[in-house]
Amino acid sequence: MGRSRYKITDDTAPHFITCTVLHWLPLFTNPETVGIVLASLKHLQSEGLKIYAWVILENHLHLVVQSTQLSEDIARFKSFTAKKLIAYLEQKNAKTLLDQFKFYKKAHKEQAQMQIWQEGVHPVLIYSDEVMKQRVEYIHNNPVRRGYVMLAEHWCNSSALDYSGKAGLLQVERLW
Repeated sequence: MGRSRYKITDDTAPHFITCTVLHWLPLFTNPETVGIVLASLKHLQSEGLKIYAWVILENHLHLVVQSTQLSEDIARFKSFTAKKLIAYLEQKNAKTLLDQFKFYKKAHKEQAQMQIWQEGVHPVLIYSDEVMKQRVEYIHNNPVRRGYVMLAEHWCNSSALDYSGKAGLLQVERLW
C-alpha cells in the first residue's frame, strides 16, 4: 500500500489530526509514556503551536492544532517522541514492545531500526466553527465511547477538563 494521500492543505489553519502507534500497540498505558508526549507538545506550544483540543488513549492520540508550520511541527513531534519512547522502553527493558516495533517497521524506513508511529496523521481541515465543535466533541468523547469513563472530563489525558472550566495537563486555546 502506498503512502498516505491525506495532506495538511493549509499549514497555518487548524487541523484535526490523529497519531496512531504502529500496529495499534498499547504504548500509552502509563504516566511516563504519556508524559513524553505531553512534554513534546508543551515544547511545541512554547514555539507557537496552538492546541485547541487533545486526547491520548492507549494506542493513539487526537489533536486539533494550528501553527505557522504545522507539517513541520507534526514531523518534529513524531520524530522526537519516537526517539524518547524507544529510549524509555529500552531503559525499562520492555523487550516485547521493542521487538514488535522492530518487526512491524516499514521496509522503506531504512534509517531506523524501529518505528513507533504509523505514517501520516489523516489531517482534516477545520474550516468552520461547526467543524471545530464537532471535532472537539469527538476528541473529548473518545474515552466515553470506549467505555473507559462515564464523563469526558473524568479522562485526565484530555482537554475535556479544560472545557469543563478546570485546568488540565496542557494549556489549550478555547477561543477559535
